[in-house]
Amino acid sequence: MIYIFTGNGKGKTTAALGQALRAVGEGKKVLMVQFIKGPWKSGEDESYKRLTPDFKLVKMGKGFVGIMGDKLPREEHQKAAENALEFARKEVETRNWDILILDEINNVISLNLISVREVSVFLKLVASRYPLVTIILTGRDAPRELIETADLVTEMKDLKHPYEKGIKGKRGLEY
Repeated sequence: MIYIFTGNGKGKTTAALGQALRAVGEGKKVLMVQFIKGPWKSGEDESYKRLTPDFKLVKMGKGFVGIMGDKLPREEHQKAAENALEFARKEVETRNWDILILDEINNVISLNLISVREVSVFLKLVASRYPLVTIILTGRDAPRELIETADLVTEMKDLKHPYEKGIKGKRGLEY
């Protein structure tokens, strides 16, 4: 199965984490690879440790790309994204995981750090060799090709957000 959580609204990573929590409760093993989130801390950085060894989170991104003070060369972000996809491929081959979450991979595709073709090839490889692995893709701007391939697609839509009133994100809620 392939799930996609996309859209401009809040909750894509949170939905994936909810799936992970539910799966671990049923004895499944979950790996989350974060493609964009980098050095800053989020609540899940600590909470996932309470679910180990059944849930593992690996941050492989270098942070926001080209915004919010990002000073890294684009090539560094691209290399990090390529390394994350390769890491995910190797981890699937271990057969240790029932669910693989590729957090913010849709953003990576949208930013042209990895092509939709590369991700499609990866998904086909997993489906053919490891059909029992469920993959969850998160991030804004999911490409049409992946939406058509997916079994479940949920779009998060912003109706109202405190940020619009100048209220900054709160630790433990937004990150």
